[in-house]
Amino acid sequence: MIPILAALGGYLLGSIPFGLVLTKMAGLGDIRQIGSGNIGATNVLRTGNKGLAAATLILDAAKGGIAALIAQALADPTAGLIAGLAAVLGHNFPVWLRFKGGKGVATSLGVLVAVAWPVGLAAIATWLATAALFRISSLAALLAFALAPIYAFFLVGRDPAILALLLAAIVITRHHANIRRLLAGQEPRIGGKKKDA
Repeated sequence: MIPILAALGGYLLGSIPFGLVLTKMAGLGDIRQIGSGNIGATNVLRTGNKGLAAATLILDAAKGGIAALIAQALADPTAGLIAGLAAVLGHNFPVWLRFKGGKGVATSLGVLVAVAWPVGLAAIATWLATAALFRISSLAALLAFALAPIYAFFLVGRDPAILALLLAAIVITRHHANIRRLLAGQEPRIGGKKKDA
């Protein structure tokens, strides 16, 4: 029962659409009708409200980390890994939004920080460095998660590395449209008005 409860609790916590809730509370309308239509922080930034975008980023990361930490505290590290993965799935496929959610970048980073902080910090550093250099959110996310399993393998061990690999697969799959635009040289930069991560 513990894996099932961890997965269910993680999914429900991860499925809270903070980007949508915050923008509606701020009177900015439905974030799904703006920019890329994504509920994550990058698209919230397109409203022009940097504070809301930062809050979305923090809350989306926190829900992944909290889900993992609660399950780990109540059960064991494996339950934490399961809950963390389920939180990302909840963010990406929330039942409340007909399973149309975000791309899971912030939530996945939150999970990695919670279950294997050296890996999480390394992935965040990779994201920040890539974003600062190229100003493309999706490219930063793709590189951070492509490297995360490698970081995990060398820094912490097998189980977190498996989780990092699964999270990387989810994030990369969710960025399929961004990958096509990157290859075509059409992916907008951070702060732009068009679609990106």
